[in-house]
Amino acid sequence: MTDTLIFDADGLTPEQIQMDGKTITYLAAHDIQYVQHPVAEIQRLNVFVPAAYENGGTVNGYTRDTAPIFMPNTVGGYFPGPADDPTRTQWPNNAATIKQALKRGYVVIAAGLRGHTTVNESGQRVGQAPAFIVDMKAAVRYVKYNQARLPGNVERIITNGTSAGGATSALMGASGNAKFFEGALTSLGAAPATDDIFAVSAYCPIHNLEHADMAYEWQFNGINDWNRSQPVAGSMKNGRPKFESITGTLSASDQSLSADLKRQFCDYLNGLQLHDANGQALTVSPDGTGTFQNYLVQLLTDSAQAALDKGVDIHKYAGFTVTNGKVTGLDLKAYLTSLTRMKAVPAFDQLDLGSLENRLFGDATVLNRHFTSFSQEHTMVPAQLAETELVEAVNPLTYLTDKQPAKIAQHWRIRHGAADRDTSFAIPIILATVLQNQGQDVDFALPWDIPHSGDYDLGELFAWIDGLCQ
Repeated sequence: MTDTLIFDADGLTPEQIQMDGKTITYLAAHDIQYVQHPVAEIQRLNVFVPAAYENGGTVNGYTRDTAPIFMPNTVGGYFPGPADDPTRTQWPNNAATIKQALKRGYVVIAAGLRGHTTVNESGQRVGQAPAFIVDMKAAVRYVKYNQARLPGNVERIITNGTSAGGATSALMGASGNAKFFEGALTSLGAAPATDDIFAVSAYCPIHNLEHADMAYEWQFNGINDWNRSQPVAGSMKNGRPKFESITGTLSASDQSLSADLKRQFCDYLNGLQLHDANGQALTVSPDGTGTFQNYLVQLLTDSAQAALDKGVDIHKYAGFTVTNGKVTGLDLKAYLTSLTRMKAVPAFDQLDLGSLENRLFGDATVLNRHFTSFSQEHTMVPAQLAETELVEAVNPLTYLTDKQPAKIAQHWRIRHGAADRDTSFAIPIILATVLQNQGQDVDFALPWDIPHSGDYDLGELFAWIDGLCQ
């Protein structure tokens, strides 16, 4: 039954790329079907292997059998994420990341993942939740099933992604072998193997969606003007969508909703019973202040200090006090005001069902759904509410808080830019803190002046991976 999922090692052929003025040779296999019964053309993966491994050579201290397996994805906005390639120029791609990973000696396996706009041959939508994570799990199972045929160490699989792709990476690390997805994996004919992984690299993961609205209002409540760029429908430039700037101001009704969501965040955050490295409880008072907010202030202060030490003028943003070369204070409200608000209320589960996340929870017959009871109660249009079990299943926190048993990755690297307005700082902080409280190895930071983006520090990322794998 599984013969169609056997990787043909003879299918690896030499390819070349130019990088830093040098020719890099690697072996590649393209367009490999990773499930027996695919429902969309995108469910294929590409394999890239440093050429030195063909003849028993080493790269960066790794051999064919010990090299980490790096699995990046191109998911963004929960749109489909095509299988990537070091020569890919069409958006979206992480070609530069793959090139650097090959140079570092990693085996790179890039899988195509369904998204909320994916349709099958009949034009039926087949990419809503949980399709993105089911596909990623199926790809990992394919890799593990072929461990004797594929180069690389299947005990050292590291996922990587940005935004919704960062959420995909994080969910892979949190939900290893979770039972919820077994039915979908079986239906696709996934390989008979496990899908837990070794380590997670997640940039600005857009996750914990059922609590993201309340976290956003905890952070931005009282800041009523918003501005953002959004793609222009049907418009592309140089292979990328064109964007237009839009602005707005929260109405009195919006401001009331913001206050309600902020109060809900207090109950949610305190119910998590988080604590810092010193054992101090991280809590939020009804007015939004408290030790959790102080923790955020410290993280932002650390980020600013690191930038100041490099000669950066941190007063691009308001709120910082500097004394004798040291950041000695931060007025958080002033900083957030200068950072500016990006989204209206609610930020994710929009009352008109207009967000990409609303589409994520649709299905073959219903385009959009609400995924929080708050938005369902305040909806502006006739709407259905997504099943609670589904919404929870695509949230990494579900598995970290024992709502569903799973095998959790041992090592985590989470980055969320200090200038990122797409989701609240609270969302990645909660993820990192829950993991730390459980004793997981977590490398977390808010890099200075970085907006919503990823793969901006590949040298540091790969040094972290080498520190785990060499």
